[in-house]
Amino acid sequence: MYSQNESELIALGQAIGSQLQAGDVLVLSGDLGTGKTTLTKGLAKGLGISQMIKSPTYTIVREYEGNLPLYHLDVYRIGDDPDSIDLDDFLYGDGVTVIEWGELLGSGLLSDYLTISLAKAGEGRELTFTAHGDRSQQLLEELGYD
Repeated sequence: MYSQNESELIALGQAIGSQLQAGDVLVLSGDLGTGKTTLTKGLAKGLGISQMIKSPTYTIVREYEGNLPLYHLDVYRIGDDPDSIDLDDFLYGDGVTVIEWGELLGSGLLSDYLTISLAKAGEGRELTFTAHGDRSQQLLEELGYD
């Protein structure tokens, strides 16, 4: 999947967000400046959230209310110490969890999640989707990205 600009990335996020269900977990992977927070802005729109979405870099987690709660985490600063926050409060519950830099958590902490990798490609962004579990595979199929 390729996004040419910020508007397309937000629209893509909105399309994905409109298909999300309580308990869904998305891991956003990519270098600084590749659009992880921009994609999350679109996800929030798809969930009916009108609040301004900000990067949770310094707060670790931000919560937003919409059709479903959105838990937006940035785990870059906790590195290899996932016990420094209680992730169970945000995973597989009544809302949708979006984790920036989630690959730093290691493979054993998450069970069913969708990884969206973002990379700079020319002026735009290339997105790669990887399902880890039955629900994330179902979501990929519903979106037509499988």
